[in-house]
Amino acid sequence: MARRTVNLPDSVETLAREAAHTGESFSATVSRLIVQGAEASHGRRPPRYVASGEGPADLGRAAERYLSKLVTAR
Repeated sequence: MARRTVNLPDSVETLAREAAHTGESFSATVSRLIVQGAEASHGRRPPRYVASGEGPADLGRAAERYLSKLVTAR
């Protein structure tokens, strides 16, 4: 785990401390809030394997149809 020094204004530290879950460390609180903020502003990223191949856009939903065409075409 990387260690970083971050300087926070007192008002931001107060917000973080107020948002902490019971028993949660300050670092865990800040990490959780950063993730939540990033996801809220940019949305979750799709996994790296999504759209990493070539083929029809609906391959995931219609795989059986495409595969049966390959089997019956021979």
